[in-house]
Amino acid sequence: MKVLLVKLSSLGDVVHTFPAMTDAMAAHPGLQLDWAVEEAFAPVARLHPAVRKTIVVPLRRMLRKPLDALRSGEAGRIRAALAAERYDMVIDAQGLMKSAAVAALARGQRHGFDRASAREGLAALTYHRRHHVPEVEHMAVRIRKLFAAALGYSLDGRPADAGLVPAPDAGTPYLVFLHGTTWPTKTWTRAGWRALAEQAGAAGLDIRLFAHGATERARAEAIANGLPNVHLLPPQTLETLAPVIAGAAGVVSADTGLGHLAAAYGVPTVGLYGPTDPLLTGLYGPRAVELKATRDCAPCEKARCRIAPEVTEGPPCLADMSAAEVWRALVALRA
Repeated sequence: MKVLLVKLSSLGDVVHTFPAMTDAMAAHPGLQLDWAVEEAFAPVARLHPAVRKTIVVPLRRMLRKPLDALRSGEAGRIRAALAAERYDMVIDAQGLMKSAAVAALARGQRHGFDRASAREGLAALTYHRRHHVPEVEHMAVRIRKLFAAALGYSLDGRPADAGLVPAPDAGTPYLVFLHGTTWPTKTWTRAGWRALAEQAGAAGLDIRLFAHGATERARAEAIANGLPNVHLLPPQTLETLAPVIAGAAGVVSADTGLGHLAAAYGVPTVGLYGPTDPLLTGLYGPRAVELKATRDCAPCEKARCRIAPEVTEGPPCLADMSAAEVWRALVALRA
């Protein structure tokens, strides 16, 4: 059986699709699964052993410069790649108009969420088969149910398994701190990260940090300053970051996509959640826990804190979390 999966972005959404693919691979031995995915996340999509090939769809870049995409022939090449072979099934696991449009370019019976459960209900009008999977459970669970309904198997007795290959023993144990994120309201304080690094150092653990861009670099340097057990890695790609995360003895993460990858690998992962609610899209893995803000205003789902709008890092809801609290959660997971 040949299946095309359409799940374009984001990093967390891509990772949350892995358990469904593991289910499908077990239910249909010999399954050939191709994945239409944004170019930034193709390296992560390729981590799953069920993936035969990725069809890179740089939709974000093409939408920013549509004329360039047409003139260069890139749009035509992507359309040809999607239509190059006939699939037994095309599954849109995103439920957006943009993902539905990509799915419509492929050849095969299209499946997706029905109008009541798709993120954008109009997307459901483009599918041949629609499946009702209400948005009341974690996204990873919903995608598992969508795959099971489309491919005709039961989830009864099937444990959730991201299907990722564990990393070999890395020798000296280390922790990874994922401090970078897209919203300033999702960041923990530098003082919190430093205090946590000191506790890890007292326990004989090194810390590995990396940064993307000047803002993250400045934060990482401030965390590492004067702490001999904290090591700032050179610039990384997703291909080089994945094994670093997979080999960690533990991960502490702001609300960011790489935290989901750590949880999927089964690495002990503590997620720090302030303005965002992890209920439907939080960490999903066998050794993951989320520490949630306790203030009445949280989760606010805002990129700017209304209580302390001048704060650019570590809003009050996350500043409330102590390094001791985070360390206790990590030690419990590792045990």
